[in-house]
Amino acid sequence: MRLTLLALGLALGLSDMSSGLAQTAAPDQPPLTALTKDSGTPMPAAQKRVHFAHAELHISVLPATRSIAASATLTFHALQSTDELLLDLDRNLPVSAIRIDGQPLPASAWSNPDGRLRIALPQPVAAGSEVTASITYGGMPHVAKNAPWDGGFVWSHTKDGQPWIGSAVEGEGCDLFWPCIDQPDGKPDLVDLYVTVPNPLAAPGNGVLVGVTENGGTRTWHWRAKHPTTYAIAINVGPYHELSGSYHSRYGNTIPLHYWYLPGEKAQAEALFAQFPQMLDFFEAKIGPYPWGDEKMGVVETPYKGMEHQTINAYGNHYALDGSGFDRLLQHEFAHEWFGNQMTNANWDDMWLHEGFATLMQPLYARWLDGDAAYYTWLHHLRGRVQNRHPVVSGTPRTEEAVYDDARGGPGQDIYNKGALMLQTLKHLIGEQAFYASVRELVYGRPDPRPGNFTPQYRTTADFERIVNQVTGRKLDWFFNVYLRQAALPKLVSTRHGNTLDLRWQTPNDLPFPMPVEVAVDGGVHTVPMSTGRGSLAVPVGALVTIDPHSVLLRDEPRITAWQAWRRAQRASKP
Repeated sequence: MRLTLLALGLALGLSDMSSGLAQTAAPDQPPLTALTKDSGTPMPAAQKRVHFAHAELHISVLPATRSIAASATLTFHALQSTDELLLDLDRNLPVSAIRIDGQPLPASAWSNPDGRLRIALPQPVAAGSEVTASITYGGMPHVAKNAPWDGGFVWSHTKDGQPWIGSAVEGEGCDLFWPCIDQPDGKPDLVDLYVTVPNPLAAPGNGVLVGVTENGGTRTWHWRAKHPTTYAIAINVGPYHELSGSYHSRYGNTIPLHYWYLPGEKAQAEALFAQFPQMLDFFEAKIGPYPWGDEKMGVVETPYKGMEHQTINAYGNHYALDGSGFDRLLQHEFAHEWFGNQMTNANWDDMWLHEGFATLMQPLYARWLDGDAAYYTWLHHLRGRVQNRHPVVSGTPRTEEAVYDDARGGPGQDIYNKGALMLQTLKHLIGEQAFYASVRELVYGRPDPRPGNFTPQYRTTADFERIVNQVTGRKLDWFFNVYLRQAALPKLVSTRHGNTLDLRWQTPNDLPFPMPVEVAVDGGVHTVPMSTGRGSLAVPVGALVTIDPHSVLLRDEPRITAWQAWRRAQRASKP
């Protein structure tokens, strides 16, 4: 997601994450309103009264003026009677006309002073009825100063001067370029996206390509996507070449594969494209069927680092090699097709469900490709980045920005690193079979997913706890309470008295924490139950003892805390 890429760079010791990007400097624009800048502000009652059924978006991209001319026809089913529609749209894209069920409204019937477009309906819509709003709008969409961390459009160019354009709006939301319900659970059931661009440019998009229409000087690309995450609807424009193929899934279906890349990069593009089937094979084996198999696995080269746009992942890693057997950035963003697009957090406060799982998938993938050395190297890097300044989950609704804002009590990068390591500890505690059964239930809403028998899920932290308890037949609230709802990690205190090793968990607020502990004694591994948070083990005097020999416990470790403090001091001392 928006800061996933920064987390990757930090966790793996990579240098300048934005070097080489061909982003054009942003023009002076009116600042975003507070409402538009934050994604996931409290949903007003009017938005709760409707269900978003269909979005038909027509967007003409005008590179010469760095602007768009657009219209959106949006269909809603009324869950309750309503006399207004309330949508989110950046006020820097002024509305010029609105029709309700085909009938034009006077300009006095709508207003958008702060980024929330309020439309007064000509007459109330009864519960169970349908209403369609056609909105004509346009202008210069907000320009991202440093995409994807700062959301907006990227107006760039290729080495030979051709337009190269992308949208990246996860942090600020879909309202930066189309009228939507800017909430994690604001997904439309279906989106038809028509993108018109100058010839000979291409416009890869979400879902299935319905067709390309030649208009004489321009062409229109029509894409159709089911249940797309709102911020994952993407605009991509460039002089692309395309690689295509297919993957024959272990579930019996065939998945189209597509990669759009820039001219002059064929050999590198083909090497990246060759990774698509092995990534699919890993995720389908570990988690379950690719959620969008009847659409495509799509990737497009972008003038910014990357983002998990549904079925059209943005890739701007410049084919960087780092000694591993896969492109780490692409693999992480692809993980979000399961953890983010198929299973979506119901509120940004539960965002660790996206990022913790997606981050864990990388050490697991590294182990599958290259064995334990790669796996533990990943985990070691992640552990060094855990900050523990604020709880991963607050228990109250949050905006996306607040999750990342340390000053507002947000967990920031801990949703990636701490989330992944917590899940690795859980996997060891309950066993792989129960862990992956819980993950499948979380992602698909059922234990036996097959292509066509599941729908997208909205999930909370409480949902995952409930699922794990059901699958294991155990009550593991203590585990989640300590790791997710407390800032500090549990500390394992060990002392030796003669031939006895005593162990004690020290937890924030003295919370219960009956986490078993493995101890290696002269090479033999023993499990200390710790059912009361304490335990002992007979250890011969002089024996070599290693606590947690397989590095499965996420815990307070003084050596890491000291290293983090030393590292901060080293950075502060540099001029």
